[in-house]
Amino acid sequence: MSAPAVPTTRPVAIPASEALPWLIGAVVIGLLLYYFIGIDEGATSVFGNSMVVHEFVHDARHFLSFPCH
Repeated sequence: MSAPAVPTTRPVAIPASEALPWLIGAVVIGLLLYYFIGIDEGATSVFGNSMVVHEFVHDARHFLSFPCH
């Protein structure tokens, strides 16, 4: 009795030119999330003098140890 054939897997090379837009997009989204959760205080808000974003992410700010009071 012979041993069963084991399929071999090879890693797929992803060119940097295909991965770069995804990496840039991830960084941009990450920075936007960081701004809205960590920095936006209402007084310096992108949306004027509104506290809507601040109140929307208020609990997340405390959970991630960002001071806001």
